[in-house]
Amino acid sequence: MSHVLQYIHSSASDHCTALASPSYINFGISIFILFGILASYLSQYHRIIVRRSSEGISPYFLLLGTTAGTCAFANILVLPASRADLACCKEISGFGCFASLLGILQVGLVWSCFAGILLLFLIFFPRATALAPPEPLNSTPSYREALGVAGISAAHAFITAIISAVIVTRYPEHLQAYANALGLLATVLASIQYFPQIFTTWRLKHVGSLSIPMMCIQTPGSFVWAGSLFARVGWQGWSTWFIYVVTGILQGIVLGLGIFFELRNRKRRKEDENGGTLSGPEDTAREEEASSPSEATPLLGNK
Repeated sequence: MSHVLQYIHSSASDHCTALASPSYINFGISIFILFGILASYLSQYHRIIVRRSSEGISPYFLLLGTTAGTCAFANILVLPASRADLACCKEISGFGCFASLLGILQVGLVWSCFAGILLLFLIFFPRATALAPPEPLNSTPSYREALGVAGISAAHAFITAIISAVIVTRYPEHLQAYANALGLLATVLASIQYFPQIFTTWRLKHVGSLSIPMMCIQTPGSFVWAGSLFARVGWQGWSTWFIYVVTGILQGIVLGLGIFFELRNRKRRKEDENGGTLSGPEDTAREEEASSPSEATPLLGNK
């Protein structure tokens, strides 16, 4: 038994020694990813606030994305490899500790920023009015649904935090299995989260308040981030980085749809300016929206 404990202690010391001298290339890439995450979400915040409407963003996309982010954040927090990095912070320098925890900071930043989109979605939620004609095919979700999405997301985060605390304190031998389960759940949720948004964008034939610059940053960034996390946790931590490979592929589909509709609608607007005629039902809807309140009028509209 003493030989086993000595081997474990030696392995831990070797791990901490490696973390004490981080790769400056990996550190630079991680910092770049961190600022890229922040810039992409600020772009989304700006678009919602400027338009004063969250029209075009699916509440179910937000629900699945927030719960997936919660699982991903809990996954990297309880992952034995991450906990080993945290333990090494007692032995290594502040710079080495900060560099080793950048992966956790990145996942936590994504989770908090996505929750920020959910908050803005509620604040600038489009409202229905008596002047808006009934359009079942283009109807927006109700505000009650939006509140339900926020409530479920908050409850899921609370329950996940409680379960994670119990596993960490009472059943540490099951941490790897629990982390894998969280990673699988996060991957499943992230895999299906984009389907409601793909459907919403296809139905509306425009992106609405969904930010194309955000998707332009995040789509390739997902693959870069997956590679960065892989460099930290390896194949053993597949449940941490594989989710970002999946989301990168699906977000690329949303990005492709968004660019297609934006280019098509821009071409139609130019044709309208030159010919003075409308080119489609969505253009007619925009003309009506500009002249009267509609379902796209935000709760906090301009006075």
